[in-house]
Amino acid sequence: MRDFHRPGRSPARGTRGMAATSMPVATLAALDVLRAGGNALDAAIAAAAVLGVVEPHSTGIGGDCFCLYAPAGTGEVIAMNGSGKAPAAASIDWFEAEGLTALDPTSAHSVTIPGAVRAWEALANAHGRKGLDELLQPAIRLAEEGHPVHDRVATDWAAATAKLAADPDSRVRFLFDGTAPPPGFVFRQPELAATLRRIAREGSKGFYEGPVAADMVAKLRARGGLHTEEDFANATAEFVTPIRSRWKGHEIVQCPPNGSGLLVLMIAGILEGFAPAEAGPMSAERWHRHIEAARLAYRDRDAFLADPAQVEVPVARLTSPDYLSALREVIDPARAMRELPPAGLAARLPAHADTVYLCVVDGEGNACSFINSLFQSFGSGILAPGSGVMLHNRGYGFRLERGHPNCIAPGKRPLHTIIPGLLVKDGRAVMPFGVMGGHYQPMGQTTFLANLFDYGMDLQEALDAPRLFPWAGKVQVERGIPDATLDALARLGHVPERVELPLGGGQAIWIDHASGSLVGASDPRKDGCAMGF
Repeated sequence: MRDFHRPGRSPARGTRGMAATSMPVATLAALDVLRAGGNALDAAIAAAAVLGVVEPHSTGIGGDCFCLYAPAGTGEVIAMNGSGKAPAAASIDWFEAEGLTALDPTSAHSVTIPGAVRAWEALANAHGRKGLDELLQPAIRLAEEGHPVHDRVATDWAAATAKLAADPDSRVRFLFDGTAPPPGFVFRQPELAATLRRIAREGSKGFYEGPVAADMVAKLRARGGLHTEEDFANATAEFVTPIRSRWKGHEIVQCPPNGSGLLVLMIAGILEGFAPAEAGPMSAERWHRHIEAARLAYRDRDAFLADPAQVEVPVARLTSPDYLSALREVIDPARAMRELPPAGLAARLPAHADTVYLCVVDGEGNACSFINSLFQSFGSGILAPGSGVMLHNRGYGFRLERGHPNCIAPGKRPLHTIIPGLLVKDGRAVMPFGVMGGHYQPMGQTTFLANLFDYGMDLQEALDAPRLFPWAGKVQVERGIPDATLDALARLGHVPERVELPLGGGQAIWIDHASGSLVGASDPRKDGCAMGF
């Protein structure tokens, strides 16, 4: 039970439905769909579309998505890979001939074919009860009529001013007298509303073919891109087999590569071999272990994670108990590793950021874990002006290094950071969950799970608790981590640095099968909320 004298909020509770998103209007849209007879998947799609309007820096139809959906009573978990592919002309030969050795996140070359709309349609057709014609109506209304900019959105928008100013069309649509809108400003997007109407009327074909696709291709080609209308027409979204690992009497379920859910299984598996830190969740002992486990997992990500349709990704080896035990053994409790051992503990094995995460559970127990993203704030910053589509920059995840598993190639998907999570027990979903924040997400998910299971926090407390993240040779630290802990981490050899903006933002819904109730939580680092009925 939380201390009601202290700031914070209690988890939300309900029985017939629960939604947790990063904006209140998206949570309400999801609940409206549930009350109108839609299931959890329908509600998630409607909420994602709304978030693409009211959190334009984080997500939109110009981005990608991944989804885990657990239909009640089936014992199944359905996984969707809605990440887009590189254009057919994007070969390493072309980049080498142009003398390019690295991708620019604001270049047209960082834009892969957006996969979200194709994924929404495939999910709705296979497992929903409503079509896109109905599910997109709340987003259409908000794009036409406008919506007040919320406080965290305004902060992130302002930080992206230079990126938006660099593209003439983005500057016109997203800046006002050269500045980002303040909190409370009512922002309208008529071009986006028209595009959403076309998708509602024609389905995903209205996005990937015809005038909308032509508008996106024309803008990308004008910026030097290799994209064609044929690339857009050939866009696919694929149902894939989820990956999973046993953990503390549960199973953690993730989407497979090219997503980074693999890292959650690795970090959780390494940490499961340690008892909870006696000094508690904010102690240097707890964080040192977690930092070192994350460093090892992210090292393997950079060596091996890629599109499994084009290269072999050794998921079974990287998540095996023997391998994770070997990683655990290289963690020294007395000091940080100065240099990490080689990826895979041997030669290569044989052949940050903006996102929205949401989850919905309906009264039947169907559970949806859903994530949709432009990657970095406002993605590439490239706006297709006629259609109002802000294009993501997921292609920035590729490498321009011939022979690397994640080297760019025609029709290839890049390494992806967005990862919906799902916890299963005895064949039933017990918690859809996720933590936004670009590269932080595997660290965020495992921090949240440890807070919940190792340190006895309730669902909301587990999201509220202060965070840190090892990145680029330092440890990014939120202000809530005690100074004494940072001093102790520094003595162990880490390099802590305070960050201005908080790390990520998450949502979760716990399904209490014994009582028949639902418990929801939403991260205070964003503007959203969890609500149930």
